Amino acid sequence: MLGPRPTVAGPAETNHAPLTAPGATRAMETVLERVLEARLRQARDTDAVFAADMADRLAAYVRRGGKRLRTAFVWCGWRAAGGSGDASAVLRTGAALELLQACALIHDDVMDGSPLRRGAPAMHVDFARGHPADRTGGAAEPAHGHPAGHTGAAPESFGTSAAVLAGDLALAWADDLLAETALASPHGPRLFEEWRAMRTEMVAGQYRDLRAQASGSSGAEEALTIAVLKSARYTVARPLALGASLAGADARTLGALRAAGRCAGLAFQLRDDLLGAFGDPALTGKPADEDLRARKLTPLLAVAVRLAETTGDRDAAAVLAPDADARPGHSVERMRAALERTGARAEVEARIADLAASGLRHFEATGAAPGVRREFAALVERASGVAPQQAEELV
Repeated sequence: MLGPRPTVAGPAETNHAPLTAPGATRAMETVLERVLEARLRQARDTDAVFAADMADRLAAYVRRGGKRLRTAFVWCGWRAAGGSGDASAVLRTGAALELLQACALIHDDVMDGSPLRRGAPAMHVDFARGHPADRTGGAAEPAHGHPAGHTGAAPESFGTSAAVLAGDLALAWADDLLAETALASPHGPRLFEEWRAMRTEMVAGQYRDLRAQASGSSGAEEALTIAVLKSARYTVARPLALGASLAGADARTLGALRAAGRCAGLAFQLRDDLLGAFGDPALTGKPADEDLRARKLTPLLAVAVRLAETTGDRDAAAVLAPDADARPGHSVERMRAALERTGARAEVEARIADLAASGLRHFEATGAAPGVRREFAALVERASGVAPQQAEELV
């Protein structure tokens, strides 16, 4: 059973006035808040402890926000395919994507052991700090890994397990909302097909990422596959297609949007890779050297390894190797220097600009109105960090 539907119905959800992408994002926040309030009521009816410890914590995590890019791309896809009038299904789909994003981030942080997310403790860290033994007078002296007198899981294990459940809960909330939206839409089957494909791609990309780390891979083709599956399709291409599906898009429009989304999504991921290596944690909300310490396979690292091998830069090849010394504060700076010296950083910057420009050309092929194209160009600039030359031609 799909549960009660719809949970977010009401006058405030329906908007017949033309929305802009920023306006759609703001309207989605209102829908998302309604969804969270409904889910929290259900959680309190189910179990008070579960509601206070997990559902409230998850709702607070979702409310902390993020770029909310996916909602804006859903709106662009809908408008590019001729969508107009009541945007309520678009807003609900955007809210479902934000809940799915919460699931992805929570689980990703568990797998990567990341301590921070959105400028605050990651979910597993937050749960560990709220370990029940600490709130019920558990003794501080450990005995075989557990506080004296306490036989349950240690804080770190408890935090990890609870965070996995919180991610699962976010996924359940997202799926429920998407199902309710699909059932209420004449284009529901197509919407659900896009959603189902996206979820599978997310898991496939995450697994390939884990597998690459375990195997110590540095191959460019594998890095690109991971980037496409884990980020490019999920961040831009599928949201565009989800929006277009709600407008009953034809095959030509969907093809152009998928091509645009793949290019723009890859530009987004490459920018994220650069921020992961060189970014300011105060701006990104997460550590700047995490991927480098883990020697995580990214297109940036793969490019650097290739260039080091091509130019015979043995020092760079050694410091970038999967089995290189990972002493804190030592190898990270050497890796940054190697990324610069080999020209990998410059090559990736150029690739981002090319991908952003290609994304705009593909989007223009949808025949979208100039105003929608301008907004897509603004989103691509926001996601990629570059202002494509084509954006100026649309003004």
